[in-house]
Amino acid sequence: MEQKDKYIRFDWAIKRLLRNKANFGVLEGFLTVLLGEDIHILEILESEGNQQREDDKFNRVDIKARNSKDEIILVEVQNTRELYYLERILYGVAKTITEHIDLGEIYSNVKKVYSISILYFDIGQGSDYLYHGQNTFLGVHTGDHLKVTTKEQGAIVRKLPAEIFPEYFLIRVNEFNKVAVTPLEEWIEYLKTGCIRPNTKAPGLEEARKKLVYYNMDKAEKLAYDRHIDAVMIQNDVLSTAKLEGHEEGRQLGLEEGRQRGLEEGMKKGLEQGIEQGIEKGIEQGIEQGIEQGIIKEKTITARKLKSLNIPVDSIIQVTGLSLEEIEKL
Repeated sequence: MEQKDKYIRFDWAIKRLLRNKANFGVLEGFLTVLLGEDIHILEILESEGNQQREDDKFNRVDIKARNSKDEIILVEVQNTRELYYLERILYGVAKTITEHIDLGEIYSNVKKVYSISILYFDIGQGSDYLYHGQNTFLGVHTGDHLKVTTKEQGAIVRKLPAEIFPEYFLIRVNEFNKVAVTPLEEWIEYLKTGCIRPNTKAPGLEEARKKLVYYNMDKAEKLAYDRHIDAVMIQNDVLSTAKLEGHEEGRQLGLEEGRQRGLEEGMKKGLEQGIEQGIEKGIEQGIEQGIEQGIIKEKTITARKLKSLNIPVDSIIQVTGLSLEEIEKL
């Protein structure tokens, strides 16, 4: 697609544009395609993650909406790796549930919550770009789905747990490598590339072509948006560069230490097994030990570089594998 078909990133749209009622159609289209039912947004609710500070470039961006079925939908964009990401989205859902029911209310007023995570980092192993999880109760012996009997307005109603419990969607944007054919694929293509097809009929994307045009922003908005894009790119580059530099420096130190250890070990074993055989075996063992030490040094060097750049500790732990205590000692 041509450059003219590129549009504002979805995380920026969430932060600045989609909270406006006039632009609800973009978000409604995305949710309709993803959830497989017509979604109508009544209001955007307060959300802790939708921070406006310039120093928030390492944090997530999210939006919380209430739909016409009185359900709560959380949509979150996460640009960087986070160690305890699943735990955090679970906490976010639980917090949302408790925030939207008052003390003393009956439990039938608990809101159904959808948690949608748009991820630009590798959260784990898997071949798909979209994963969906929800609570179901299956018979251990029969395999049937349990329906819960409840009483509403004088009538007995049977509900599946999935109609009550939260649902989670994980969209692994970087794993999408298909030619977009379906409306969902067109949406994922936009999330990954910022491009929207000129002939798109996907719900929400037609409106996005009108509302999310870069050149329609005023000068101040363009400047702020450009700074945001630069911040995301620099942050990703900082993580990659620091890891690469740490790896190379650690490798060199490991090889040097391996050679030295090899000579020392070889001389020691040479007294017992013969100089030639001992040196050969000692060098082999020494290099192995040296490389192991080098890897540790590599991780330490990488962590020290990231720490000096004020990278969040969770990201440093994820990149290096070091513990919190080891990082705090640096």
